[in-house]
Amino acid sequence: MSTTATAATATAPAGTHRVRVLAAPGDRHGEILTPEALAFIGRLDAAFTHRRADILKERLRRKDRLVSGSPLDFSIATSAVRADPDWHVAPPAPGLTDRRVEITGPPDRRMTVNALNSGARVWMADFEDATAPTWDNVIGGQLNLLDAIERRIDFTTPEGKEYRLREDPATIVVRPRGWHLLEEHLEVDGRPVPASLVDFGLYFFHCAGRQIDAGQGPYFYLPKLENADEARLWNDIFVLAQDLLGIPRGTVRATVLVETITAAFEMEEILYELREHSAGLNAGRWDYLFSLIKTFGHRTDFLLPDRASVTMTAPFMRAYAELLVRTCHKRGAHAIGGMAAHVPSRNAEANTAVLAKVRLDKEREAEDGFDGSWVAHPGLVPVCREVFDAVLGERPDQLERTRDDVEVTAADLLSVRRISAPPSREGIRSNVAVALRYFDAWLRGSGAVALYGLMEDAATAEIARVQIWQWLRHDRVDRGTVIDLLDSECAALEAEDPQALVREAREVFVDTALSIRLPAFFTPEAYSRHLVRHATGPVTA
Repeated sequence: MSTTATAATATAPAGTHRVRVLAAPGDRHGEILTPEALAFIGRLDAAFTHRRADILKERLRRKDRLVSGSPLDFSIATSAVRADPDWHVAPPAPGLTDRRVEITGPPDRRMTVNALNSGARVWMADFEDATAPTWDNVIGGQLNLLDAIERRIDFTTPEGKEYRLREDPATIVVRPRGWHLLEEHLEVDGRPVPASLVDFGLYFFHCAGRQIDAGQGPYFYLPKLENADEARLWNDIFVLAQDLLGIPRGTVRATVLVETITAAFEMEEILYELREHSAGLNAGRWDYLFSLIKTFGHRTDFLLPDRASVTMTAPFMRAYAELLVRTCHKRGAHAIGGMAAHVPSRNAEANTAVLAKVRLDKEREAEDGFDGSWVAHPGLVPVCREVFDAVLGERPDQLERTRDDVEVTAADLLSVRRISAPPSREGIRSNVAVALRYFDAWLRGSGAVALYGLMEDAATAEIARVQIWQWLRHDRVDRGTVIDLLDSECAALEAEDPQALVREAREVFVDTALSIRLPAFFTPEAYSRHLVRHATGPVTA
């Protein structure tokens, strides 16, 4: 098997299918967009694009059923899977045996080095929520991962700061974009390729063999799955990809982010479908809140208060977290805790407060039985590591804590009304300010942005805008107040940064937070309208 990059062309045959790159060529893009890699993408697309379309249709049908009043509960049809005590997921793969601290971030060059050197055991290279999907970011991220694996990513900034990889960097785990997104710079037979297959396929083709040779393997985080059928699709993709490159089945490992309310009711089924390739589940808390509002935003009994006040101690969030740990450990899978999104402060007093909050959050996770947790900034790695070191010691995990004491019902997962409260004016203003500034940064190519002491990404921006939509729908705030706040924040942003794309960011906010119907995600339309750049002349990759 050889996955070494060769000179690229603009098109590549994939059986009877034709794959074309529509973007203008960029620096070193030819190392990623090789004829062989494009053909590999074509094979994946031909096999799975129609199933992806079926999944999106089923998402809409399920949403309509829930809006119409159908109850959300654990499925009777899959009760045998949950009741069978004998199945377990694959044992932890090399590099994923100890996951006490994981760091996340976009695969830009500086973050790649900083994350790998951070002292975390795992780095999730995030092509989804933390990456604005410009073509340069997508292909540049693939190049950075390839360079990191080849240990040629060392560089020096114009200011003279050196970035060098340490000898024992974190294990790389890639998060591709979700099924709801397309990659409009790459097409098969005249239609865009699902972004998930592009991100997965390019990394797998170029790096799977290299990672195996290095003693690890191709590892992934899977975002925004809504049910076990979607997990089965990913498992089938893994099987075909391994077969096409001659890699033994089961080499791939994937951790699923439980970040939709429907997936919370199918955790065991998701592990079952991926059991040969499973690396566990992660409590994707921010997207989980977004999903809850998006799914039940039409109901008054699901009104959430200010997002800052919805913590993991809320009863419905406690139920979600404890069920995740119990489910994972019952099946021999790792349970990974949620994101600490705080950014360390240069002010000593403020930083002490930040670290105290993070420590308390991680102590709760470690005590609940999680095997590790996420941070968004290298400065938070030490406190997370200290907390899990104190609980784990020399052990790699807490799989022996099966949490048989945990019993979670459907009502527990949906008990939002117990924390229901009206929004504060500051909460409304904060959501407007964060969403607007994030949209501006995203439109300019940055997907992870430090705002008001937190590292914001697409997930937190989604919460901000859907909360505004929900509060407007249920008359918790009037439209005029939101417009006034939006105008005020637009003026402030323009004063802060004359280069800001204020008009465009405002347009995204109005379209996705103030419309009558709530768009499922802000990213697809904003991407098509603002980030797609097709070549104007002959395409050469």
